Amino acid sequence: MKRYFPPSELLIEPNGAVYHLGVKPQQLADKVILVGDPNRVPKVAEFFDSKECDISAREFRTITGNYKGKRITVVGTGIGCDNIDIVINELDALANIDFETRYEKDTLRQLQMVRIGTCGGLQENTPTGSYICSAKSIGFDGLLNFYAGRNEVCDLDFEAAFTKHLNWSPQLCAPYTIDCDAELMERIAQDDMVRGVTISCGGFFGPQGRRLRVPLAFPQQNELVVSFEHNGWRITNFEMESSALAGLARLMGHRATTVCLVIAHRIAKQATVDYDAKMRELIQTVLDRI
Repeated sequence: MKRYFPPSELLIEPNGAVYHLGVKPQQLADKVILVGDPNRVPKVAEFFDSKECDISAREFRTITGNYKGKRITVVGTGIGCDNIDIVINELDALANIDFETRYEKDTLRQLQMVRIGTCGGLQENTPTGSYICSAKSIGFDGLLNFYAGRNEVCDLDFEAAFTKHLNWSPQLCAPYTIDCDAELMERIAQDDMVRGVTISCGGFFGPQGRRLRVPLAFPQQNELVVSFEHNGWRITNFEMESSALAGLARLMGHRATTVCLVIAHRIAKQATVDYDAKMRELIQTVLDRI
């Protein structure tokens, strides 16, 4: 029996657009680029041969267009896994719920989603200026723990080893570990990106081990993160969205991965804010490979 989604669960604007993104079903392509910074959306769309729509709603911005014969949607999600929860659920609704009847469609429409972002590198092979494609993501945010099926899609052995190594505090959200879509990752990463394990943090400062004026509750966190190893995998970088994207995509039947430009090396204590050329290179690479 097909599921019905009442107005309290799926909010639709009078013009037929989904509530937060302001996008209508016909404006969504099957290939989706996600960027955290809404100002990066037009930078991606600069490469398009043509544009169908340009929509701004709240902190979200969406442009759909064509690039070398491929129809692509680029969405500015804002920062954090909480925003990813909104964006991925609404993209899935646009693809797989009939907005006229509010019933789930008979056939799954699978999206391919690639997040392009920035991150902090943690290992010798992830210096500033390098690209990391997230083979696995660890969520410090706790988002996926609110969804049924979490254990069926997560790497529970990896989680257990990680929490034991860090002597994980019960005051924190239980971390989850999720694999990206392997075929999509290989297509995007090819031979010029590091395949890594990415931690998605619930904040930019304390959760990533940055101390400004407030002391850290767990000052040894980053040292333990860097030294962790499980079945040949090491933690390569910090960012703030990849785990929610990979986890929700897996639960919904979509394909997703994250690729980031390293703009800070946390162990070497180096950083750059002048990375436009490298980001443009990464954007064009992903557009060519998606």
